[in-house]
Amino acid sequence: MSEPWNSLPLPLADDVSASWASVFPGGLPGWLLADANVSEDIVAQAMARSLFLRQTLERHPKQVRTLLESRLLSEPTTPEYLQVRCSEYLSEVTDEPGLHVALRRFRREAQFRIIWRDLLRWADLAETMAATSAFAEVCIQGALDWLNEAACEQYGTPWGLDPVTGAEAPQSLIVIGMGKLGGRELNVSSDIDLIFAFPSKGETRGGRRSLDNQQFFIRLGQRLIQALDQITADGFVFRVDMRLRPYGQSGALALSFAALETYYQDQGRDWERYAMVKSRVVAGDRKAGEVLMESLRPFVYRRYIDFSAFESLRSMKAMIGREVRRQGLENNIKLGSGGIREIEFVVQAFQLIRGGRDRELQQRELLVILKELEELELLPSRVVNELREAYVFLRNLEHALQGMEDKQTQLLPEDEISRARIAVIMGFDDWPCCQHALALHRENVATHFANIIATEEGEDSAQTTLDEGWCELWLAEVDEASDTEWLEEHGYEDPAGSLGLLASLRDSRTVQTMQTQGRKRLNQFMPVLLEALSEVEKPSETLSRVLLLVEAILRRTAYMVLLLENPGARAQLVSLCSDSPWIARQLAETPLLLDELLNAESLYSPPAREELQDDLRQQMLRISYDDLENQMESLRHFKKAHTLRVAASELKGTLPLMKVSDYLTWIAEVVLDHVVDVAFANLVARHGYPGQAEGASGGTDFAVIGYGKLGGIELGYTSDLDLVFVHTADPELTTDGDKPIDNVVFYTRLGQRIVHILNAQTPSGQLYEVDMRLRPSGNSGLLVSTLSAFEKYQRNDAWTWEHQALARARGVAGSKQTIAAFETVRHDILCQKRDKDSLRQEVLEMREKMRSNLGTPESQREETFHIKHDAGGIVDMEFMVQYLMLAWSEAHPELTQWSDNIRQMEELGRAGVLPVGDAEKLREAYIALRSSIHRRALQNLNSQVASDAFTGERRYIQSVWKKIMLVSPA
Repeated sequence: MSEPWNSLPLPLADDVSASWASVFPGGLPGWLLADANVSEDIVAQAMARSLFLRQTLERHPKQVRTLLESRLLSEPTTPEYLQVRCSEYLSEVTDEPGLHVALRRFRREAQFRIIWRDLLRWADLAETMAATSAFAEVCIQGALDWLNEAACEQYGTPWGLDPVTGAEAPQSLIVIGMGKLGGRELNVSSDIDLIFAFPSKGETRGGRRSLDNQQFFIRLGQRLIQALDQITADGFVFRVDMRLRPYGQSGALALSFAALETYYQDQGRDWERYAMVKSRVVAGDRKAGEVLMESLRPFVYRRYIDFSAFESLRSMKAMIGREVRRQGLENNIKLGSGGIREIEFVVQAFQLIRGGRDRELQQRELLVILKELEELELLPSRVVNELREAYVFLRNLEHALQGMEDKQTQLLPEDEISRARIAVIMGFDDWPCCQHALALHRENVATHFANIIATEEGEDSAQTTLDEGWCELWLAEVDEASDTEWLEEHGYEDPAGSLGLLASLRDSRTVQTMQTQGRKRLNQFMPVLLEALSEVEKPSETLSRVLLLVEAILRRTAYMVLLLENPGARAQLVSLCSDSPWIARQLAETPLLLDELLNAESLYSPPAREELQDDLRQQMLRISYDDLENQMESLRHFKKAHTLRVAASELKGTLPLMKVSDYLTWIAEVVLDHVVDVAFANLVARHGYPGQAEGASGGTDFAVIGYGKLGGIELGYTSDLDLVFVHTADPELTTDGDKPIDNVVFYTRLGQRIVHILNAQTPSGQLYEVDMRLRPSGNSGLLVSTLSAFEKYQRNDAWTWEHQALARARGVAGSKQTIAAFETVRHDILCQKRDKDSLRQEVLEMREKMRSNLGTPESQREETFHIKHDAGGIVDMEFMVQYLMLAWSEAHPELTQWSDNIRQMEELGRAGVLPVGDAEKLREAYIALRSSIHRRALQNLNSQVASDAFTGERRYIQSVWKKIMLVSPA
């Protein structure tokens, strides 16, 4: 007759055979086989794999039977099931010792079920981690509920301000789970890291005498720890570790929300940020707890790209490595090379670095974050797959090691029988096969860890390639004459000036008061920067520009880490600052833009309009429309980042002028589209949708009309936006929400909100400066007009210059239907019959008025030419085109199809209004003058040049001006 253990490897078969009779003295009980999935062979497998399962069957058969009656082992262990079982165990508790007994017996039952399913591979890793974490949560919550009620009876109920409502209310303890508990990734035999918090100061009410809230919660916390941690005849529930709380063991056991927030803001350390990544409210008042967690989010996730996380994690890894070597823990699958901790470090490094920007990374589960890293293209799919496979393998192995005896360990076994158990659990024929697979996974992890979070040794070796002379120069360790000679030898055109700038920085109060870590980073960074500057054309001039950025990041030295760790980004920085003081200023004002320098390919390849739209949409999906502050900050960063890419591309010659203006205009259009959506959604949430004439609801009849450079698709780097707002809604109708307002009021508020979002000065500056003076009746007119009122004004009251402006207008955001209706109105107005002589005279008068106000004064014209406003400049060409458009659109309606000067010139040539030769030459002159303005903007120069500049273009423009604008009246 075949024995149930015969299929097992020989050492395990002998082991099970020897113990079978003592576990089942009366034979295998029928209740154990009631589950169709449980057979004698399966029971033998379970006994072979785990001494804990064997001993529980032997010592507590009645409890195992009760467990099977509540739910078969073949059915999954769900949080709901665990909650029900916990409630049943605690339902008859009458005193605190009884609570301890009930919790420990429940643990035995839950552990048996979880370990059985895990080691027999009836549950996958996800179920095991979720079940173990849920078991911890229901135990903590169940114990807390019972103890809190008892404590309130004894001391009274603690009262204070409710963080959700702001009103006085009873308070309860909030339990924050850290580490794997917070991440719902608990091991089958793990301790739990907790932090206790309570909402606010106050006193208890209803007791024999009042007690300070903090004292109440400290006492409650102490009893909760005892209920879980204390070892009794029935064992323990969880080992509880409270050392992650502020000030560790010396800190108060429970702290108010305000105290926690102050601590992390003022004293929180890097490793505490790391610990908080997975933190989660696991018991107590969860609504109040979420308020606390939200307040701590800025400590964990910085708004900027925080590359200092690499350095912190390297330091932590080095410390762990020293401990591994000291204790001989190379066989520790968690802490050793290529172990679980390295995978966690890789994932959490990205969370800490980019979590503030990429909200998807603010989740807690490691496998979920790995997937996000792949989707965000922060890690290649191959790397993600290898890390995922390694993590699942290592965590399954960890559970196998722990489940054998229900002990917390991550050390590989030395004895033969334990190794045989592990091989069987992990699905291998023998231990060498298991060891080989483990070695491959650890090798992959170690490789990816080294590639992503470079070791300090690697950094140090890179540092040694730097000539010591640069360090001596920065630290002023040699005499000034030697420093001057050194800079001269390395191409600095003004060594004395550069030394003065460096001395000013070194001696500045900000540098003198830097903390040790920051000062160390600065002393590492400056020599590397000075060497990099020696590679550009004018190192001294470029140094003066780059030091603006250095001064800006003295308090945020994570950016120095970024530049130290990324030679490519460092090279891009000095190159771009050498080419453009404007870019240098942008980087100094917004160091977050340094992130753009990490990828040279994308830096010099700005995305087209559709990609821009998609990029912004993805960024903003993470931010609620209600969160206006975050929306505004993100929009500003989006605009600055993409504008930087356009500027870099223009400087490197990868974008011609026409494309530069296109890209800058697209950025504005995409931003405007989103701003309209945000502002509209905010108002709809308050007042409902604007009423529509046919009774339908749900859309917007609002449009943003771009004038000037925006309308003409000719935006520059510093251009403001000339806007006009129109809508086609019925002004007699109201919105359909709980707080209805007239459509007119709704759209007026919509316009106000759009202007506010664009114009407001935030920590990241202004999005765009908005000019609304071109709306009907200018500043004295309504902010938002109905399209019919706009048309009436244009037909009856508008000045000629307003029709000139209309020639460069187009819809740029909002309702497509309203934009189409506007384009019809614009076409009709431009095609009106006009007297050419009267029109010419009015255009000439306006041109002369502008030239006298904005052009170069006559006394300075021999030295200076204003590219835009002087005779023969850009505005002359624009006025000629606008005059011809207004004069000839009636006869040639096709002239109105474009709003930009270049295509209007081309269309005038095709229509025969302007000789084709003149149209082509004017186009070339226009591009030349505008290109100069663009280039000068990047050098922080205005539009005034020497009087002998562009003489050929100016003569030609003036000759055409004379032919068109100064002809005698017919």
